[in-house]
Amino acid sequence: MKTKKNNVWHRAIILIDMNAFFASVEQLDNPEWRGRAIAITNGEQGTCIITSSYEARFHGIKTGMRLQEARKLCKKLIQVPARPARYVEVSTSIMNGLTQLTPDMEVFSVDEAFLDVTHCQLLFGHPEKIGRMAKQIVYDSSGLLCSVGVSGDKTTAKYAAKLKKPDGFFVIPPWQSKEILRHVHVTELSGIKAGIGGFLAKHGAQTCGDVEKIPISILAKRFGNIGRRIWYMCQGADPEPVHTIVANPKSMGHGKVMPPNTTNREIIDAFLMHMCEKLGARLRQHQFKAQYFFAGLLNYDIGWLGSKGKCIQPTSDSHDIFSLAKFLIDQRWNGEPISQIQVTALDPGKSGFQIDMFSQPNDKRELLYSIIDEINHKFGEFTIAPTTMLNRSSMPNVIAPAWKPYGHRQTI
Repeated sequence: MKTKKNNVWHRAIILIDMNAFFASVEQLDNPEWRGRAIAITNGEQGTCIITSSYEARFHGIKTGMRLQEARKLCKKLIQVPARPARYVEVSTSIMNGLTQLTPDMEVFSVDEAFLDVTHCQLLFGHPEKIGRMAKQIVYDSSGLLCSVGVSGDKTTAKYAAKLKKPDGFFVIPPWQSKEILRHVHVTELSGIKAGIGGFLAKHGAQTCGDVEKIPISILAKRFGNIGRRIWYMCQGADPEPVHTIVANPKSMGHGKVMPPNTTNREIIDAFLMHMCEKLGARLRQHQFKAQYFFAGLLNYDIGWLGSKGKCIQPTSDSHDIFSLAKFLIDQRWNGEPISQIQVTALDPGKSGFQIDMFSQPNDKRELLYSIIDEINHKFGEFTIAPTTMLNRSSMPNVIAPAWKPYGHRQTI
């Protein structure tokens, strides 16, 4: 790929990657923690580290590490309960700020965003200049530093962003991408984990350069379109576009880690009600209903104990969802120790489904839920809730992995 006249790139992609985002927000809001090793956990009771500051990482502390193990590496480690709502607030401010550059933005996660600035070059200049503008916008919007990668495709831009972390800035011109990636191990690229890496290794490909020697048809036969994309990713020519539209959800669910080896049915029902109430409220918030649901309990030795089921008609009624979920779990659970619970709507869609001729809408319940949702939105989640939930999980909410600053994925 070569440049056009006036040094305009054929395609220009920027990846914004926040530096230890949650920890950086906490250090921003609490100056006494700046320069100190802090670890973010899911509430005060959390024992697993969600993320940590770079000062903590210097001691070998990593995401997923148990707090007890981390404190052996760093005795002065400070545990900080996560504040999802605050992180979402800061992220939303950053994403809104970046729209000053281009509307062609894909919020990849709460702390990452792709910008397609191909069509902004005549307005703002060279992609490197636009990348530095983006970096400044992030700081002006949040007071936080970030790492920026600039290249001609999403995968190479993401790779570039991690080369100079933290507070990094790296440009890989698209005509240099293939050569720069040639000696990079395939698992260094985003989306290529041990499974795909192992498949490539069996075909003699350890580095991105090796992948070019494998016929693209071999990857396509094994992985379909993803396999074709992987082949191009390794050549520095990822064809994946920046997705600006959030598609309707294929599923919508809520799950929770439970106290280890839970067998008490009252506790399980309380957690189950908790998840059903959250799911129902979320469906109603976005005017969705669903008819097919999955409900299950996780036993580490056996796996998921649950199944799929169908309501009489599409619903967002938390009570109906709970009744079905409880029935589904009863079919599979026989008292085994449980560590996690999940309830998922499998076919969420906008309200307006055709109503079964033998069933009648319950207008009173819909009115009741609208009042409850309004109160809970104003005064806090579960200000009004079923008494069954008095024994619900004390663990706080977390940010959904596919969080977006708008629409049905704006979920905590």
